[in-house]
Amino acid sequence: MTDASPWQASIADFDDAVAEALGEVPEHLRAYLDTVQVVTAPVPDAGQRRRMGVRGTGGLYGLYEGWPVPDRLVGDSTGMTPSVITVFRIPLRRDYPEPAELRRQIRRTVFHELAHHFGIDDDALRAWGAY
Repeated sequence: MTDASPWQASIADFDDAVAEALGEVPEHLRAYLDTVQVVTAPVPDAGQRRRMGVRGTGGLYGLYEGWPVPDRLVGDSTGMTPSVITVFRIPLRRDYPEPAELRRQIRRTVFHELAHHFGIDDDALRAWGAY
């Protein structure tokens, strides 16, 4: 079953926008991306919603799960599984129906979740005006 919907972006277009955002990561940070997998999914699964305290799909556009780079740099990272960033298609397409607006929000979501990969929490992002 697919997540076919009336919103603008096809799954391929959505995945291309995620890849485009990843391509904008500065070169000096790309070496740290080998420990993170970026995927897309229609909506957060039940476990992801429970861990985030979210009912339904809400406004959850992306999710970082794993070991941030600073934690990997301290001590033994042997046996650590790769971190995963999931970008959720349906909530984003629902809330951002215009193609240009959707692409901007996909980029923002990818960069937001990458910030978590680099050990930056939501409080710091708020303080820096990222929200």
